[in-house]
Amino acid sequence: MSFNPRRRVFLMRHGSVTYFDNEGKPYLPETVPLNEQGQAQTTAAGRVFAGAGIRFDKVIVSGLPRTLETATRVLAETGQAIEFEHWPELVEIRGGKLSAIPDHQLREAFTGAFEGVPPEDKQFLGGETVGQLMDRVYPAIDKLRKDPEWDTVLMVLHGGVNRAILSYALTGQRLFLGNLAQTAGCINAMDVGHAASDWVVRLMNYSPPSELQAESRGTTMEALFEQYRKARGL
Repeated sequence: MSFNPRRRVFLMRHGSVTYFDNEGKPYLPETVPLNEQGQAQTTAAGRVFAGAGIRFDKVIVSGLPRTLETATRVLAETGQAIEFEHWPELVEIRGGKLSAIPDHQLREAFTGAFEGVPPEDKQFLGGETVGQLMDRVYPAIDKLRKDPEWDTVLMVLHGGVNRAILSYALTGQRLFLGNLAQTAGCINAMDVGHAASDWVVRLMNYSPPSELQAESRGTTMEALFEQYRKARGL
């Protein structure tokens, strides 16, 4: 029998959702469901897991509907019935009130937290800072690693949260690598050992419906900025 010193974390971003209507007016982000593209992405991801014979011991979601629907569609393909654990400390980085952001600061408010290595006081959409995001995400990951009751876990979370987790795994430091792409419905895979620094990142931003991601060279937040600016007449 081979010796396996590490456990496996599959980290997904939820499937695509529609945050703004055709006029650029925002929907309530806490309630948006997967759109048709998001449903296709998450079904495709589930088929990848099923085809590889992956079985999960634990499934963690943030609790927002888009993570619940993604996890549900993935498990529908794998044929597993697992009660999801809701970890609200892993909800997406929280934005502020869009209407309070001046026009000249709007693009930076959308994209600034996801460019390079932003300072911890960098706000996302005039709301939560990168540091505040790390304050709640890192203890949650430490809590997961201390739990001995799993070997393979599926986490279905969000673009900003996933960046925080991947940054932690890649650097072993309190650092946020903003330009780690997280395509909607993507899969990341990491192995974790007993030591705090024992991370092995196996796979990042794998998107089953579009493996080479040739259809876009922009980012999610750049696309959302272009959608919202219509509401401002910019």
